[in-house]
Formats: sequence, structure tokens, C-alpha cells
Amino acid sequence: MQDGFKKDDLLQFTERGIWCPPADIYIDPWRPVKRAMITHGHSDHSRYGHDSYLCTTQAAPAIKYRLGDINLQTVDFGKRTVINGVEFSFHPAGHILGSAQIRVAYKGEVWVASGDYKLENDGLAEPFESVPCHTFITESTFGLPIYDWKPQEEVFAAINDWWRANAAEGKVSLITAYSLGKAQRIIQSLDTSIGKIYTHGAVENMNEVMRAQGVPLAPTTRVTQEIAPKDYPGHLVIAPPSALNSSWIKKFKPLSRAVASGWMSLRGARRRRSVERGFVLSDHVDWKDLNAAVDATGAERVIVTHGYTNIYTKYLNEKGILAQAAQTEFSNEGDDVKEESAESGKTES
Repeated sequence: MQDGFKKDDLLQFTERGIWCPPADIYIDPWRPVKRAMITHGHSDHSRYGHDSYLCTTQAAPAIKYRLGDINLQTVDFGKRTVINGVEFSFHPAGHILGSAQIRVAYKGEVWVASGDYKLENDGLAEPFESVPCHTFITESTFGLPIYDWKPQEEVFAAINDWWRANAAEGKVSLITAYSLGKAQRIIQSLDTSIGKIYTHGAVENMNEVMRAQGVPLAPTTRVTQEIAPKDYPGHLVIAPPSALNSSWIKKFKPLSRAVASGWMSLRGARRRRSVERGFVLSDHVDWKDLNAAVDATGAERVIVTHGYTNIYTKYLNEKGILAQAAQTEFSNEGDDVKEESAESGKTES
């Protein structure tokens, strides 16, 4: 258990992950355990090697696809599961499809482990639900006032304008976005009258998983060797972040490159990635929504994980909320490994 935490805490931060001692179960563990509850399918929260897994019904298809033959059980949002007297329930986190916050209640004490989350309803993930609790475990990926997202409609309009201008000049438009979640969020908001949407194998694999769940997505075409380079100009290609540094993009000429990420808020981020455009689009809360989420829980205590943990902890303490930082092995948005390691061997073409 980490320094500064109590031995009788309902949830404890250990070397294997977030552990609930009375139920002997872990939430998003980063090392193999017997029983794991998983908030969502991104690879820093959903890892291979556990004896058994529990996640939401909606998150299961992506987790099964990425982890393969695992012992996975599912539960619907809001349904209560009792393990050795501890009550667990999953509630929408709004991060990606099926993503959940996990409510843990025991002997009158309530904790919520939020995983990753956002408050803006993207029309794809189940909308975020505030869950009252005594202790709230929150990320702080974008826990600074400089992170202030515009409404997504404005961002998608800018993406479509960029694509339209490139098409008029006979260019290929390539935009990078994580293969699970953000890529589909972009796809459902593109103006398909401009041209066709092509996808990297990692993105199209997840499209197929979601379509099999009944998620309506605009038509997309997987990039293959059979498609001639002359067929791409005027159209848009969606690829994972790692594609920018690969030889895979050499087939697209002439090319305009863009990144969709919350980190595009930072001056110089676009230049460092050697792209022409940066669109500020994140599946995490910005500063104002982070604070709104914390306030809405009514929590007396807040535990801050990945991101600007020390800064945000200090801010909450100065507001009169008991807060402390916790070390985890969860990644911040922007780490290519976060998503692409799960696609090893599946990112053909």
C-alpha cells in the first residue's frame, strides 16, 4: 500500500493495482490477479493475464477482441453485484463505448473509481452519470486551467472544413486518432459528401467490432495493398497515432496530416509531431468539467491519479477538499503505446 493511505481504506493502491480487501478483487489491475473489474477496453486499464474479468456488457466486445480467450463476465450498467458483503455497480463514464465508473459500497461507506471519463455527450459512449460518494478516485490527465475544450460540434466542423479544402486541392487528408473510441467518434461526425473514408487496419478492426454491436457508423474502407495510390487524393484516412512515424503513410500523396488530441492545446505540440493541423479533441474531461465532476459527487475525499496529480491535489486541498495523489500505471492520453500495444499483430495494411 502506498504511503499516506490508511490500512482500513475500502480501496487500496497496491503494486498490482487498486484492491478492495473485503472482496479481494481489483479494479483495472496492471499486474495479474485472480479477479479483476475493468472500467473500459483501453490497454492501460484492460490487461491480459487475470484469472477472471468483469466489465459492462457494452465494453465486452472490444475487450474480448483485444485480449482473446479470457474468462470474462459482463454486467449491465446500474446492476448491483455483492461479493462478500461489498456492493459493486458500474455507471457510465462517457469516455468510450461501455466505459464505466465503479461504485463500491461497504458498511455505509461509498467509493467511486472513475477510470477515464468525460462529461460531454459524444453520441457514441453512454453519457456520464455522476455518482455520489464519500471518496472519489479521479484522473487528472488535463488537470490544468489551460485545457478548455470547445464544443465538439465546432471541432468537427473544423475537421470537415480542413478535409474539404484539401479535397479541392487534390490532397489526401490523414488524421490520427486512437483506434478504440476517438476514431469512431470522428467517423460518425464526418461529412461523407466530401469523399470516402479510408481506415488503417487497427481502426477498421474496431469499427467491425462496434458494428457487430449494432453501433451505426458511416461506411469506411480498409486501406489495403490492392488500392492504388491514385485512388486516395480527395479522400480522408483515419489512422492510429503510431502511423505518423511509419512507412505506412508513404502511399498517400500529396498529403495533409492532422492529429486529433487534447494535447493539441499545447503550443508546439503540432510542430513536434510534424503535422499541418492539430484539432483539440479529447475523450477526457478538461479543467472545468474535471472540477464539475468532482463537485457533483459531494465527495469528502478525492484521490488523484494519472496526469497533473500533484498540482490538482494541491488545488483541491486549498479548496478545502481532502485530496491526495496516488501512483498508478495508467497512461495519459497521447501515449501511443496505450492503444497500439493491444493491436500487436492486428494492424495489417
